[in-house]
Amino acid sequence: MDLNDIYQLTDETEQIQRTYEFFNEDTRLNRSKAARVEFLTTIRYIERYLKPGDRILDVGAGAGEYSIYFAGKGYEVCALELAENNIKAFRRKLSPEDKIDLVQGNAMDLSRYGDDSFDEVLVFGPLYHLHREADRQKCISEAKRVCKPGGKLFFAFISNDMVILTEFSYRPDYFTEGDYDKKTFRLEDFPFVFHTVDGCREMLRAGGVRILHEVAADGVSELLEDRINAMSDADYAQYLRYHAYICEKPEFLGMTKHLLFVGEK
Repeated sequence: MDLNDIYQLTDETEQIQRTYEFFNEDTRLNRSKAARVEFLTTIRYIERYLKPGDRILDVGAGAGEYSIYFAGKGYEVCALELAENNIKAFRRKLSPEDKIDLVQGNAMDLSRYGDDSFDEVLVFGPLYHLHREADRQKCISEAKRVCKPGGKLFFAFISNDMVILTEFSYRPDYFTEGDYDKKTFRLEDFPFVFHTVDGCREMLRAGGVRILHEVAADGVSELLEDRINAMSDADYAQYLRYHAYICEKPEFLGMTKHLLFVGEK
């Protein structure tokens, strides 16, 4: 099955399952220095708010990169993931010491978890796939419901405007032949759903989330992948400091493949 076959599927759950047979989520965040920028930036924002004894819910946990990291730090983690391929990859990496309750489930139905159960709720995959605004709001509502009052919510999005440039870096004819509206520059929402910065703001505000941070999680790292991967450790450390310096600046916010929004219940 290729991407065109996946596009023909009408059942969204099956579409997501098949998408992660095509894309390898297990290596996405750890395959290189450039790829690691998103993970390291996200971790830095989560750790701003973590307190000893906090409980974390990782909704759309993928192959477990964040869950395993925080379990290794001694936090109690519950993880929910829909795609079977991701769950298999996640389970392969688990050790007996990891305090992770991993289940298969849908981000729009967190009924297995009680109200006000978690100090931090991570939503780093579901909003890549929900095509209907009502479904996105259901996902946000469920994340809010299980988060404690004053708890922190972390949402990831894929940036519509930057993807046009990253696709161009792989396809020289993308500006004339790419799958986007040539007048509005709106990408076709497949195999992922894409959002502008303003669209992310509006969505979270409509869901009653108080936004604390808007972050360019990986910035231009994909465009500069070869140069970043060739850096010495010292140069890479300084690049990460530079990225941290610019990643919340409004003038750089749209220039990122992945957006991170930090909110409070």
